Amino acid sequence: MRGLVNTTRLDSARRRLVPRRIAVLSIHTSPLDQPGTGDAGGMNVYVVETARRLAESGVEVEIFTRATSSALPPTVETSPGVTVRHVTAGPFEGLLKQDLPGQLCAVTAGVMRAEAARPEGWFDLVHSHYWLSGQVGWLSKERWNVPLVHSMHTMAKVKNRDLAAGDRPEPTMRVIGEEQVVAASDRLIANTADEARELVALYGADPFDVDVVHPGVDLELFRPGSRAAARTAHGLPPDAVVLLFVGRIQPLKAPDILIRAAAELVATAPELRRRLVVAICGGPSGSGLDQPTALADLARSLGILDLVRFEPPGDRATLADWYRAADVVVVPSYSESFGLVAVEAQACGTPVVAAAVGGLRTAVADTVSGLLVQGHDPADFARAIARIIGDPDLHARLSAGARMHAGSFGWAATTAGLLASYSAALANASGGVRLAAQGS
Repeated sequence: MRGLVNTTRLDSARRRLVPRRIAVLSIHTSPLDQPGTGDAGGMNVYVVETARRLAESGVEVEIFTRATSSALPPTVETSPGVTVRHVTAGPFEGLLKQDLPGQLCAVTAGVMRAEAARPEGWFDLVHSHYWLSGQVGWLSKERWNVPLVHSMHTMAKVKNRDLAAGDRPEPTMRVIGEEQVVAASDRLIANTADEARELVALYGADPFDVDVVHPGVDLELFRPGSRAAARTAHGLPPDAVVLLFVGRIQPLKAPDILIRAAAELVATAPELRRRLVVAICGGPSGSGLDQPTALADLARSLGILDLVRFEPPGDRATLADWYRAADVVVVPSYSESFGLVAVEAQACGTPVVAAAVGGLRTAVADTVSGLLVQGHDPADFARAIARIIGDPDLHARLSAGARMHAGSFGWAATTAGLLASYSAALANASGGVRLAAQGS
């Protein structure tokens, strides 16, 4: 059968259950896209960072994504051992994520065509990210006779359960698609223990097939630095009280809660108005595209538009400076599989006020690295923020705790967890242990 290991190599394969080459599927969003707008977010960072570190550990990584511009080259080497391959499927520009299911056949054909040009058994394993990629991964697994490892990142049943007011529920088509991918996968990667339990309870996953692997943070880039310098770089007064939101602007991420909380703060403490700055770093996404000026309109209606700065998504170094410049980073999401923004902010020594939902309960250590808020009442967020900005000793303790807590989420640990999951998938795969073909 295509791709099975030669029996003379079986013993060495058992000793080294590590893939030589993997296909990573990130169909709906490219790892080359700027996080913080459109469909690009924490998943993009995850794919880029883990691919680079997998390659450094000796695993060649080829990332397949849908081409969104005719100007894109067919392949891009992002780092040694990591290649991004653009698959042509449907119109280049203007295709929304909800329309992508109609192009999955074309995407799959492009992935299959790329693999067919290689020697047999080129890939040892497929790792798909998000359910659309999982559908392509399911077919790739069957065609190539390799294990499928899948990361959900977000789940329709969880999002629909925790839906923000006025937001659109995820369609039934996605729910069914996710159920199929869960059933087809050899291993499932959960960001947290909470996500693992949801995979079992909501999707019927076998608990023995679910591996909990926390996402990481670049602890070299996201680290404490000079707050004064960071504020100067962004034109912020030295004595400002800076509240920061980072992420895609859509109801799920709930930046409106920060705007409402800021209005509560200045209503309760009018003297704060002179110093308060609310920075919103990100771009419209998802259902947020329906009303791109909604946040500004809300701030205007609450009389605090002059306190709000809207900043476009920036590169990672710019983002790190924003974290350092902030007094508090606020993550009020209705649902988060992990909460990478919270961990990045804490790595820079900035306390976080976050909703006590999903992965944020893991990403933020309540009363140690920040404060978790039950529910989504802006008044509760305002009180939590006021506690931190009004108590320098508490801010200092949380800042120190933030750095310590974030230090446990390095990408090296994430990569080691992925390699362990890959080994388990290879060991349990039907048809025997495989190794990638070497040469033609």
